[in-house]
Amino acid sequence: MPYYVFNVKPMAQLEKLGEFDAFKEASAFAKAQRAQDSAERPRRIKVMFGEHQLAAEDLLSQVREPRREGDDE
Repeated sequence: MPYYVFNVKPMAQLEKLGEFDAFKEASAFAKAQRAQDSAERPRRIKVMFGEHQLAAEDLLSQVREPRREGDDE
């Protein structure tokens, strides 16, 4: 399954920046994208693993509950 790199915009809009077969490549690409950003206007660049692009977008769009002290890891 591929790794997708997204720019997460306000209102949970997702812009696909790239698709990679290996995490190492996706991570390096995401880090390079973040390094290009200015300090005044940084982007939220996220890497997501998914069966296909729609599945990765769905995972990124889900609201996660914050971890609480004492939760199992």
